[in-house]
Amino acid sequence: METFGIQHYQAFLLASMALNLTPGLDTFYILTRSGREGHAIGMAAALGINAGCIVHTLAAVLGISAILMTSALAFSVLKYLGAAYLIWIGARMLLSRATARQSTETRGMGFRAAFRQGMFTNVLNPKVALFFLAFLPQFVSMHALHPQLGLLLLGLSFIGTGLTWSTVLALMGGRIHRLLTTRPQLGQWMDRVCGTVLLAFGIKLALQQRS
Repeated sequence: METFGIQHYQAFLLASMALNLTPGLDTFYILTRSGREGHAIGMAAALGINAGCIVHTLAAVLGISAILMTSALAFSVLKYLGAAYLIWIGARMLLSRATARQSTETRGMGFRAAFRQGMFTNVLNPKVALFFLAFLPQFVSMHALHPQLGLLLLGLSFIGTGLTWSTVLALMGGRIHRLLTTRPQLGQWMDRVCGTVLLAFGIKLALQQRS
């Protein structure tokens, strides 16, 4: 750890677990996908979100995330892309027909779609990029031989705790899915509620500032 400049690793892990347990867009998205399509699809969403975290970790290590902090244009472009994507997903859920209780394959959804959407909702959120840029360096000494490797290891550790909690959420959503399969009307209401919440997340992201 000293070679990589990592400091107070135990405190970092505790902070990571606390942050992962805090409800947010990722939590809601995993529960939504697993609740509507089963725990396997929820796991796909979880893997996609954590793949997005890998992208943010690499961006922080390479210094790319710093561009978002210094460039208002770059921040705004990414922010509005992310907001538009969330609004699009939410609108699709709101406008989905009540008859679309078919298999995930015939609805154009499924494992790959859940993974892709999970990854994009994470990657296109500039606040997540700035979080990794601000959070990871607090636990790494820049005077170490390989501080970039220290940042990478911390990012992977954060992802490890996040993936563990994401798995729990996917399993919880799977229980909701079993309930919804016996009560289709509840599923229709869930689509409407989830679509509305995703729209709200999109609007909130569009209104966010860098500070």
